[in-house]
Amino acid sequence: MHITRVEAIPIRVPLKAGMTTKTAHGIHAESRYVIVRLHTDEGLVGLGEATLSPRWSGETTAGCVAAIEQLLAPELVGQEPQNISHLRQRLDRCLKLNPFTKAAIEMALWDLAGKRRGVPVYELLGGKVRESVPIKMVIGAFDVPHAVRLAQQFLEWGVKCLKVKTGLDPAGDIERVRAVRDAAGPHIPIGIDSNCGWNVAQARHTLAALQPLDILFAEQPVGNEDPEALAEVRRSTDIPVMADESVFTLADAWRLTCSRSADILSVYPGKHGGIAATLEIAHVARAAGIVCSIGSNLELGIGTAAMLHVAVADSAIDSETYPADLIGPLYHEADLITVPLALGPDAARVPEGPGLGVELDEEQLERYRER
Repeated sequence: MHITRVEAIPIRVPLKAGMTTKTAHGIHAESRYVIVRLHTDEGLVGLGEATLSPRWSGETTAGCVAAIEQLLAPELVGQEPQNISHLRQRLDRCLKLNPFTKAAIEMALWDLAGKRRGVPVYELLGGKVRESVPIKMVIGAFDVPHAVRLAQQFLEWGVKCLKVKTGLDPAGDIERVRAVRDAAGPHIPIGIDSNCGWNVAQARHTLAALQPLDILFAEQPVGNEDPEALAEVRRSTDIPVMADESVFTLADAWRLTCSRSADILSVYPGKHGGIAATLEIAHVARAAGIVCSIGSNLELGIGTAAMLHVAVADSAIDSETYPADLIGPLYHEADLITVPLALGPDAARVPEGPGLGVELDEEQLERYRER
């Protein structure tokens, strides 16, 4: 089987009314992503999704399409898609960085590999270590009434874990988290995510104030430039510290684990450039004696399916303690797949079909395609 054509299709999908989110990076009201299709001479088509965010990786829709069409597609056409390791090397040689763009290509390669063999991707990764993946819903850094309304809405759905965005203003962050804890009661696990928003002094002060609220984890409390700053925060608190923006690459994971900067690494295929790279980082964490959690960039259906295959297949990912962010389709007006994924309210299940186990909804694709 050989790749004959690579399609990069830009899309724009709004978030549902009332489900837009707000973080220290800004407001997320719509998603301008790229859907990838890898065509082969056997008629099989592999699907991928680039969940782009300029504030995260510097990648844009136009840049992703240009990179695929001008640089990556020529490296792929004529190649055998099952040679994933070899093709990863080819892509890395012709384009630096751009993890979300490369991830879309790589997950499409895994999709083709599974479809050709008639098995789900998780079987190619070694099989399941869990049947379902606990998830959490995310509450943006809104004012207290809005945050409480979202918490109540999610709890009414049956959600069993919450994450509250912080990192804007320490006093307001404390008030928001305290209000959500009051609304949720003492038994719902609650984590926080500051998205690099605090400095070290603010992080130490705020985490000390939040300590009595039984916080499950503190995700990226400070910026990603200096692992020692994150390590300093970790030494100052008993709340487990999760690294997210600090860990894009395998080298990042090595530096963080060597400096003992985090208790948990947030991992997912888009951020790391694909499924294989995510597992490599998870194995570094395992060797260092720490665990991973599945993060998110608010993926649609294809990207979330790729995350699910990783989440069920690797024991270094401790979703039982730190539930996953497998929630992107729940926030969007459309997921672009024909059959919705089984997401929640308390746990997600991996699709069982060949490859990623999802099919592209052509009507949705036409509706949300950017022209």
